[in-house]
Amino acid sequence: MKTVLVTGATRGLGLAIARRLANESYRIVGVGRSLSDGFEELASKSASVAFEPFDLAETNRIHDWVRDLGRRHGRFFGLINNAAVGIDGVLATMHERDIERALALNLQSPIVLTKYLSRSMLIGGEGRIINISSIIASTGFNGLSVYAASKAGLVGFSRSLSRELGKAGITVNCIAPGYMETEMTQGITSERLETIKRRSPTGRLANADDVAGAVAYLMGDDGKMVTGTTITVDGGSTA
Repeated sequence: MKTVLVTGATRGLGLAIARRLANESYRIVGVGRSLSDGFEELASKSASVAFEPFDLAETNRIHDWVRDLGRRHGRFFGLINNAAVGIDGVLATMHERDIERALALNLQSPIVLTKYLSRSMLIGGEGRIINISSIIASTGFNGLSVYAASKAGLVGFSRSLSRELGKAGITVNCIAPGYMETEMTQGITSERLETIKRRSPTGRLANADDVAGAVAYLMGDDGKMVTGTTITVDGGSTA
C-alpha cells in the first residue's frame, strides 16, 4: 500500500482529498494543527488513515519532523501540499507579520517539506508531488495579493522541480481550484459567488470532491506521464 502525506487534511479540501485517496486504497497520513471531528471520523473507519499534529508554519522544525515521520510511517510515495491560509486585506494596510505568516505557510513550508520528503521518493524511484495552487494565482482578486503571490510561486516551483525529479520517476504538478464553498471562501459574499457561478459554463461552482478527483488522477497510474503542469478545476469560470 502506497503512503501519501496530505497537509491541511483536517477539513475542507484537504479532508476531501484524504477521504478520496483512502477510498482508493492509499495509506493516508493527514497533517493539521489539531484533529477535527471530520478527520477523526475518517480515521475511525480505516486503519490505513493516521493523523499527525504539526504546525507547518514552523519551517525550522520540518527537517526533524520528516525524519521522525519516516521512522514511524516508512517510505512516502505521495505528497499533497494543501495547507494554506488566506489572509484578506489591502496590501498597503496589511501587517508585515500577516505577510510573513502567509508566505511561510503557503509557499516556504511546501518547498521545505518537499525538499525533505522527496528524498524518500528518490530512494524508492517513484513518487507524486501535488501542490494545491489557485486560479487566483493567474486571475488575481482584490484584497488577496499576498495569497495570489504565494499560489503563483507554487506554480513556478512545480514547473522547475518537475525537471529536477522527472528522470527519477517522480511527477510534480499543481492543481488550481476555482472558488469553492469552503472555510477559505467564507469572506466572499453570496452575491459574489452567485456571479461567479453564473459566469461558469457549467452553471455551478466546483466543489472539494471535484478537486479531489483531479488529485486521484494525478496520483494514479493514468497520471504517470503528466508532470510540470497545472490542472484547473473551476467549472470553466476562467475559460
